Amino acid sequence: MAIATPPATRPANPRFSSGPCAKRPGWTLDALSGAYLGRSHRAAGPKARLAEVVERSKMVLGMPPGWRLGIVPASDTGAVEMALWSLLGARGVDVLAWESFSKDWGTDVIKQLKLPDARVIGAPYGQLPDLASVDFARDVVFVWNGTTSGVRLAGGDWIPAEREGLTICDATSAAFAMELPWDKLDVVTWSWQKVLGGEAAHGMLALSPRAVARLESHKPAWPLPKIFRMTKDGKLNEGIFKGETINTPSMLAVEDALDGLLWAEGIGGLRALVARSEANLAAIAGWIARSDWADFLAEVPATRSCTSICLKIVAPWFTALDATAQAAAAKKLATLLDREGVALDAANYRDAPPGLRIWGGATVETADIEALLPWLDWAFASVADEYSKVAA
Repeated sequence: MAIATPPATRPANPRFSSGPCAKRPGWTLDALSGAYLGRSHRAAGPKARLAEVVERSKMVLGMPPGWRLGIVPASDTGAVEMALWSLLGARGVDVLAWESFSKDWGTDVIKQLKLPDARVIGAPYGQLPDLASVDFARDVVFVWNGTTSGVRLAGGDWIPAEREGLTICDATSAAFAMELPWDKLDVVTWSWQKVLGGEAAHGMLALSPRAVARLESHKPAWPLPKIFRMTKDGKLNEGIFKGETINTPSMLAVEDALDGLLWAEGIGGLRALVARSEANLAAIAGWIARSDWADFLAEVPATRSCTSICLKIVAPWFTALDATAQAAAAKKLATLLDREGVALDAANYRDAPPGLRIWGGATVETADIEALLPWLDWAFASVADEYSKVAA
């Protein structure tokens, strides 16, 4: 039977989307009042703002000296594509794929770049690939956190500090919420729209000295469009990494990104950001331990994401449904939460197993997660009342 009375407490902020994500606590449009609107991004003031985003990002993340960081087009996707098309081809490549976006990078390598010596090492949703099978004499492409599966890497011990190939890491739902082992990485990408709650369309591309050396020594066998070109006359275009963007950025989005970074610094930097995300995961984990219908999609506790927290439905009546009915029931669950205004955009990713995906990044208050959890039980009971009869 459905729970007749909905919970009394609602999340103060019901925005649990995995991208674009919730704005930082206390955000209002006033945060953008200093934006350089109607100005050239090449003018001194706007250019200084762009450079400030770069430098503050480096500082909050603890990026090592010698790394370059640039603002690039097309969000995290653009940053990853720039890395793949500019750096690959010098040696064989292994792509680790365990969710939708990492599978996309495998498709790029195999079907678009058509690299002759490429392997995709895959795993189903909820699991990691066999990390021991990775060959670091080759370039290695992977996500740090599977945004659509809720499965993250537990650390960087599987990556040798001394390696021949480059490690290219899509960290879009990990940066600013998880510790990244910079000595094990050569390329790191993310977007503004994830952990710090910025606006979409801009990506960040971080290059280690080893990655820069590859750019300057390797010429891809394919033509590169203008927005991918990071070298000029065989040398790194340093301006890209000092705020001179390849294409025109939104100065409104730049101001918002800067606001998120200043908030991050004000609450204690990376350590505080990680703690906030982990607290959100812990709140859901405590509820999962008591739940008779929900579980984490990630099978191993150490690999459970603290940002894109993906849940599967394990109630016997649900698992007895066929795939079409399971998808419909999960959609109904997310629709109920949306209709009640307690969890917006909390449905599973379209290619992922049916369930829920709750963003737990640093801009989400743990109190809102805690207020949401009884609503999950209420909505599930309502869906069960209808669909358990179908299963029967």
